[in-house]
Amino acid sequence: METTLQGVGVSHGVAIGEVRHMGTAVLEPPAKQIPAEDAEREQGRARQAVDAVAADLMARGNLAGGEAQAVLEAQAMMAQDPELMADVERRITVGSSAERAVYDAFAAYRALLAGAGEYLAGRVADLDDVRNRIVARLLGVPMPGVPDSDEPYVLIARDLAPADTALLDPALVLGFVTEEGGPTSHSAILARALGVPAVVALPGAGELAEGTVIAVDGSTGEIHVNPSEEKKAQLESAAAERRAALAASTGPGATSDGHKVPLLANVGGPADVPAAVEAGAEGVGLFRTEFLFLDDSKNAPSEAKQIEAYRQVLEAFPEGRVVVRVLDAGADKPLEFLTPGDEPNPALGVRGLRTLLDHPEVLRTQLTALAKAAEGLPVYLEVMAPMVADRADAKAFADACREAGLQAKFGAMVEIPSAALRARSILQEVEFLSLGTNDLAQYTFAADRQVGAVSRLQDPWQPALLDLVALSAEAARAEGKSCGVCGEAASDPLLACVLTGLGVTSLSMGAASIPYVRTTLGKYTLAQCERAAAAARAAESAEEARNAARAVLSGE
Repeated sequence: METTLQGVGVSHGVAIGEVRHMGTAVLEPPAKQIPAEDAEREQGRARQAVDAVAADLMARGNLAGGEAQAVLEAQAMMAQDPELMADVERRITVGSSAERAVYDAFAAYRALLAGAGEYLAGRVADLDDVRNRIVARLLGVPMPGVPDSDEPYVLIARDLAPADTALLDPALVLGFVTEEGGPTSHSAILARALGVPAVVALPGAGELAEGTVIAVDGSTGEIHVNPSEEKKAQLESAAAERRAALAASTGPGATSDGHKVPLLANVGGPADVPAAVEAGAEGVGLFRTEFLFLDDSKNAPSEAKQIEAYRQVLEAFPEGRVVVRVLDAGADKPLEFLTPGDEPNPALGVRGLRTLLDHPEVLRTQLTALAKAAEGLPVYLEVMAPMVADRADAKAFADACREAGLQAKFGAMVEIPSAALRARSILQEVEFLSLGTNDLAQYTFAADRQVGAVSRLQDPWQPALLDLVALSAEAARAEGKSCGVCGEAASDPLLACVLTGLGVTSLSMGAASIPYVRTTLGKYTLAQCERAAAAARAAESAEEARNAARAVLSGE
């Protein structure tokens, strides 16, 4: 019997195939006591397993490259956390086996995070995955993860750890569906980078029987269970039309009446550049520099190493615009040499620009490296600071840029509601704004972007979030300056039209989304986008906003 389920679509496209479930998690090891004389041997086993899992995660990251590499390297650091390892060895000393000690130490850390207000709940899937991999290695059982199959399938999971998502083979995994996760979770971002249709936050996804045929619409979030031949044909036809339109779409981003909206790419390092160039990106709207710092959590990369990496990206876009975000450390990206380890709530503590202002030598080296990397290149370099809260933050960053001799535009990211509310004040110190809608939604609604249970509040269509975007864009227009969006909101083609109507001057997204956005934006005039934006802001919920904008643009 054909039924339709509704989740949250996070990666465009249609996938039709049989269900295969993610390998089950490792069973809880028995709580047996070991003789005292075995403690040293068990501690050695634990250390070897931890190091092996960390090495495997690093290797997966090197293979995947780009954004996936930064995510997996952070997960490897989690595996080798010295406090966790100390707890494992303490538990072995008092009689636990290596596998049981790992299991209990990770459980205690998990509980600690929950007791701290669920701040890092978005990293629980990552933490559980690391634990399962270490325990599996100690028990000598297969690693949990993507099922083996010779035939293409649709993957179903409670959640997908970055290590699994990063190396999905699009030739076999037609699409995936998860019970948890949100539209800005790591898995959603990586799915878009891979071009794999995906739906998250689908309650009861795990109850779909193995082998059941489903159709996944990553644009609408709909899951059609046991679709009829007519429904399959309808979905495949729509997908084919979409692919044809995408192939025909080239050139710079613009509305149908010629209003230019540069379409830029989000990149996590040099490995992401080829896909951005192939997609026709007009530059880079968000160059995340964390990948350089995750290689060694105890030491900052040298100026020479930074210059080499930055220059690779800058050289790829001659005459183009490249917007670099300086290091955004803290919260879910801790670095031993920078971030405090005892903050009760790191998301609301010393993160981003706050961290850099506390360590001016790190900021100075990065800005100097950027200045030297851009020397002699015909590129429009822009540098922005993450987590800017007010004018004082913006001034401190602009002063640091000038002191480093940086010949570039200086900007501020709008990720904190105060920055949107006081955007005009901030623009007295900097030359552009860039809206990080993922964090802006997280802080506006007090809703962790990784937690599926609050995914409705992470939805970038929330009218309150659109109000903050509009405030920022209006402030930039009044000051004669630019205001772009580099968060995941820009990757939604319909929302891209609304953002344009709100006054946003550029859109930056994962490379795979650029053709979709270019094609959709080119169908409508600026006036239509403005009417759609007004209708969305007048709505009372994200769903109403989405439907209202769609109705305006479709002429209903």
